[in-house]
Amino acid sequence: MRRALVTGGNRGIGMAIAAGLREAGLEVVIGARRAEDGEAAAAELGVASVALDLMSEAGIAAGLAAAGEVDVLVNNAGVLHDVSLIGPDSDFDEAMQVMVHAPYALIRGVHPGMAARGYGRIVNLSSGWGSFAEGLGGPGAYGVAKAALNALTRALARDVGAGVKINAMCPGWVRTRMGGPGAALSPEEGADTAVWLATLPEDGPSGGFFRRRKPIAW
Repeated sequence: MRRALVTGGNRGIGMAIAAGLREAGLEVVIGARRAEDGEAAAAELGVASVALDLMSEAGIAAGLAAAGEVDVLVNNAGVLHDVSLIGPDSDFDEAMQVMVHAPYALIRGVHPGMAARGYGRIVNLSSGWGSFAEGLGGPGAYGVAKAALNALTRALARDVGAGVKINAMCPGWVRTRMGGPGAALSPEEGADTAVWLATLPEDGPSGGFFRRRKPIAW
């Protein structure tokens, strides 16, 4: 049985992704910054959980060690703050840590095992706000971090090797704590493309950016 690790899997899109992967027959581990939040969500879903503090190198290493061998990594966790990117309360450092540095560290942590087994699926939760083609929108550093995550996805596709696929996706505007109650899509609808990318067959794409299972422009 393949094992999937979903960061930020204790609520919203991440929890819907975890549920979708469980239904697809994967062994699922959700990572949450607060262990008690992860444990509560895991109990509801019937999956496992690990404490995973993306702001700390030690926290990332401990979470990976607790998760065990990972065949599918979904970098879902994100932060969004309505602040000025250039102001004194800029969220640049936090956004880059959670949505770029931590995913990179997690990818580097799980990749050796994926390469050794000849199988891996890595899905990076991005956004249209991280797309230059769509205007690089959003408040604070969110769009900048997502654009960097897109670039990382594109570049890593060169190096992950045979059997390992890495893609980015935009879930759309989803009814979550981040997206708000007026959003157009349910968490399950937002999660669909991530679940699809996490379970791609051998002839599936790698190094792409998708929304609703269709390629979109960087």
